[in-house]
Order: sequence, then structure tokens, then C-alpha cells
Amino acid sequence: MDDHDHGYRLLFSHPQMVRDLLLGFVPGEWVQELDFSSLEKMNGSYVTDDLRSRHADAIWRVKWGGQWLYVYLLLEFQSTVDGFMPVRILSYTSLLYQDLIRQKALGERRKLPRVMPIVLYNGKARWRAPTRVSDLLESGPPGLEAFQPEQSFLLLDEGAFDLDALSPLHNLVAALFRLEHQRSLDELTEVLGLLVDWLKTPEQASLRRAFAEWLRRRLRHWVPEANISQMHDLQEVHDMTQSMVEIWKEQYKQSWRQEGLEEGLEEGRQEGRQEGELRLLLRLLTRRFGPLPDADVARMKSAGPDELELWADRVLDAASLEDVFR
Repeated sequence: MDDHDHGYRLLFSHPQMVRDLLLGFVPGEWVQELDFSSLEKMNGSYVTDDLRSRHADAIWRVKWGGQWLYVYLLLEFQSTVDGFMPVRILSYTSLLYQDLIRQKALGERRKLPRVMPIVLYNGKARWRAPTRVSDLLESGPPGLEAFQPEQSFLLLDEGAFDLDALSPLHNLVAALFRLEHQRSLDELTEVLGLLVDWLKTPEQASLRRAFAEWLRRRLRHWVPEANISQMHDLQEVHDMTQSMVEIWKEQYKQSWRQEGLEEGLEEGRQEGRQEGELRLLLRLLTRRFGPLPDADVARMKSAGPDELELWADRVLDAASLEDVFR
């Protein structure tokens, strides 16, 4: 289990995160009828009758109309989409039912509870695979449909959400998605400030620490210069990040201007200075976004000094090359 997986599991071990996930991202009016005060985390490790051990990521149960509804939350962080995810969900649901039957936890009516399977996917590629078992089955003779297994799940593909639509929501999971896919360092510090404000009460101390722990692991990828390894308080993480972002942005701007000026002075003429600025901008963009398309390189070569400086100022905050040249 890598740091990313561990951080998410830590966050979604808190009922407030599961509550905001259900209220903010599960469709249907029935969600409003759930008794969130009854949210209870279940043991996610099940053993089948043939003693093979399987692990489920997070199992919660919550009361709906006096009955238990089980929420199966699978956190998926692998780099490629699992085309047979519906089969995995079907298997895990069966294991949950087997466990409840074995524990004699079905009550007097001996009815199996409803299950809400949710797959939270955070891969770079958008999810295009089926979400239902029936979509994976070969066609067959008419009349066999009733005898085939059926299972579907709710897919939450983080990268597919409109960040501007998530922005007005007072929702911890929406804030988590915005942090994961933040488009600029300013947006990063803005969302951190919201979390500090939302999680300031004493009873939220555990969740506050969970966010701080997750952020300590993620910020070293987003802001390498931020030294927050010893920080475990969300307010401290926010303040340090905000300070480092301002320093980092200013240093890069000054470095860009200085290196461009020095390279230009070595040539002794304006054309040399502009050439130095161009070479530096090409290095910054390549470091940030990887190999550059020929069309963008040609555009920069034909640009004037004002355009080069404008694009360089955008390098730090842009989420893509398109944002740099917008």
C-alpha cells in the first residue's frame, strides 16, 4: 500500500467524510433520508468458506427507514482502468453477504441488506470501462437473461468532475477532489484555507489530523520546497504552504528574468536577451509539462519579449500548456 492509498483510507475512516461523499455525490432523494448519526464502520476483511482471504477497502453501514444499508467503498488508485471491476464488486458483495449469514446478522426476517457499491477512481486516464456485469457478458439465447449474475456500481472518477462546479460546495470530499486536481498553487492554498475553517471544532481534531497527514504526503509532490515533514496540524500546513508558494513563485519569476537578462547581456544585444528568455521558457515548460509540441515551440520562437514574459509568469499556475498560451 503506497502513501496515497494509505492517506485516502485514513480520510475515509471518518464518518464525516463518508457522509459528505454520500450527500454530495450519490444521486437520489433517498440519500437525504439516511440516518447519518447511525454511520458505523464495519470490519472489511472477509474469509470465504474455502478459507481464502479477501480484503475490502471500506465497509460502512447506515440506517435507512429503520433498516441497515451497507456502503461498500472501493478506493482505486492503480494506473490503468480495471475493465472487470463489476466482477470484483460482485465478488466483494457476495463475500459481505456470506459474512453476514455466517454471523447470523440478518435479523428475524432473514433478508439480505441493500448494498451501495462506490468505486472512487483517481487514475490519470478517464474511466471508459463498463460499470455493470451485464455489459461484460456475451450475447446468448433469449430467455437466459434471468439466470445471469447482475451487479453494478457507482463510479466516481475524480478527474472527470468540473472543478468550478465543485468550488461552491461546502463538502469535504469536494475539497479533497479539488486539492487532488488543483489547477494552480493559488487554488491549492484557497482550498486549504477552507478546510482549516471547516474543521476547527474540537470534535473534528481526528479528521483534521488525517487531512494534515494526507497533505504531508501529497505536498512533497506539489510543492517540493515546502518542508512540512514535522507538521501535524492543518493550520500549520496551510500557513507554511501559503508562505512557500509565495516565495517559490517570486523566486521563479526573478530567476527567469535574471537568467534571460544574463544570457542576453552575453550576446551584447536585444536579440541575445530575447533568445536567452526563450531558451529558459522552453526549459521551464518542458520540465513542467514534458516534451513540447512543435507548434508551441514555433509559436514561442516567433513571439516578442512581452509575450515570453507573460507566458513565463503563467508557468507556475497553469494546469496545462493550453492555460499558458490562453
